[in-house]
Amino acid sequence: MSVPASPPVPVSPADLYRHGLRLLLDKDVSGWVGLWAQGGVMEFPFAPPGWPRRLEGRAAVAAYMRPYPERIDLHDFPEADLRIHETADPRTIVAEMRGVGRFAGSGRPFDMAYIAVVTVEEGKFTAYRDYWNPLAALDADAEGVR
Repeated sequence: MSVPASPPVPVSPADLYRHGLRLLLDKDVSGWVGLWAQGGVMEFPFAPPGWPRRLEGRAAVAAYMRPYPERIDLHDFPEADLRIHETADPRTIVAEMRGVGRFAGSGRPFDMAYIAVVTVEEGKFTAYRDYWNPLAALDADAEGVR
């Protein structure tokens, strides 16, 4: 009996990024965290006071993301708002996107624009700078999201 081959793992930064968005919409946080290198670093340059600015290592990213689906119910990353730009470094992309959904606690709408600078090495995220709108943290903080 032959075992069907597993689907290929995305290797280009753009493909890996798109795959990661699909996992987030599927609320598969452990799958998304599995896309990270052990020593990957996630940064939030515009994080307001009291919010993390830097997460070092896959375990820190996992701890940060674990409660995410219980706080924000993402419905879509609209394709019309998703732009992935290649850079002079073939390992790095700049992604513009918008995430929409609802705050899980209140049902209030969630609509956030993001720009991310993402570096991928050997098929894993190694660096991810997430430039999100810190003013939205006021809404998120009211929902207990951090």
